[in-house]
Amino acid sequence: MQKNSKSTMTIPAQPASDLMEKIVSLCKRRGFIFQSSEIYGGLGSAWDYGPLGVELKRNIKNAWWKAVVHDRDDVVGLDCSILMHPTVWKASGHTENFTDILVDCKKCKKRFRKDKVEGKCPNCGANDFTEGRAFNLMLKTHLGAVEDEASVTYLRPETAQGIFANFINVLDTSRKKLPFGIAQIGKSFRNEITPGNFIFRTREFEQMEIEYFTKPDEANACHERWIKDRLNWYLDLGIRKEKLRLRKHGDDELAHYAAGCTDIEYYFPFGWSELEGIANRTDYDLKQHTQFSGKDLQYKDNVTQEKFFPFIIEPSGGVDRALLAFLVDAYQEEMVQEDMRVVLKLGAALAPIKVAVLPLLKKNDGIVVLAKKIKEDLQKEFTTVYDDTAAIGKLYRRQDEVGTFFCVTVDVQSLEDQQVTVRDRDTMQQERIPVAGLKKYLVEKLLN
Repeated sequence: MQKNSKSTMTIPAQPASDLMEKIVSLCKRRGFIFQSSEIYGGLGSAWDYGPLGVELKRNIKNAWWKAVVHDRDDVVGLDCSILMHPTVWKASGHTENFTDILVDCKKCKKRFRKDKVEGKCPNCGANDFTEGRAFNLMLKTHLGAVEDEASVTYLRPETAQGIFANFINVLDTSRKKLPFGIAQIGKSFRNEITPGNFIFRTREFEQMEIEYFTKPDEANACHERWIKDRLNWYLDLGIRKEKLRLRKHGDDELAHYAAGCTDIEYYFPFGWSELEGIANRTDYDLKQHTQFSGKDLQYKDNVTQEKFFPFIIEPSGGVDRALLAFLVDAYQEEMVQEDMRVVLKLGAALAPIKVAVLPLLKKNDGIVVLAKKIKEDLQKEFTTVYDDTAAIGKLYRRQDEVGTFFCVTVDVQSLEDQQVTVRDRDTMQQERIPVAGLKKYLVEKLLN
């Protein structure tokens, strides 16, 4: 095979609704995301991640963990239980204050968040609503054999409180000094009244969260550093700079305990929306848990012997929202001569499949044996697939559509010269590489 010299042209920006529909269709068609319980008609705003979706999701979490834990000396990890003592949520304020104000349309009986209704009902156009009522967003459950008030507990609405409850445990066992952080990735649950926009807002979601403890007089500078670091993480993984922005919260938006908060927003097909928030939570959380638990959660400076409650900087982002942003940002349509090519230009760290090994002739035993041998060797280093279920052109398009970085094609000539054709996803250029040097070639391309 010779180097591909086909010209390409990126299709102009398409209507936002069309783009979102194409992303959702791609996710279902190629095994990224399925609707939960689909065979029973589905469950609203609940989603299952398919074979490629779990790989992409795992890659995002691994990239985050590497950046905030493994590449730093001042952050350690934690994995807390989803179920916690009910008093945790009283101390945090969730039991009393974690609410949305809801109104019902008297005509169509639909329920909406009050802050989302602008004069008329979004469903029927009427302007006659009930008085607003508080609706707690926490999901209740019961522990034990008897369902009574004493057995009530909650599925956590955020991962942060488990970190605060374990502050002293981590401090004592890790022997960290201020400033230091605790990182956690985990599921959270919120009984959202208006979920939507595919996986952007759901009732069950996964968070990537850091609670970074610092001296009070260093908190503002620490807050600014984390804003910069977290923005750069998205840029380093390939998000286009013009699709990201920082939005500082106004005083009327801040939680009562927060001294400041800045959101990292992405321009989704449905508009600018939050990917991650970086908040200065002051010393509120450890004070609250000290009060409700009776345990002293102050930090003691071993040099000055001073005891105080650290301020907390909290970078908190959603795995699902990040995944959606990476998919939207990577999706491109290109005209290759007279054909349309759909390609996910995901970065090497995130692409679910790094290499696809494709036999040119699946009925040629020699080609198949060599191709499978190459696949077995490469999968020790990369996420690799073998595919012989279509003609080579269709196989290329299939791999382009799921973001596979390189296709390795084994042909009749490979049996003679022990070389294979390596095709680059983004340029579609093809290069003959010796089988013996293939892994080294791909390592240099993918890992450097």
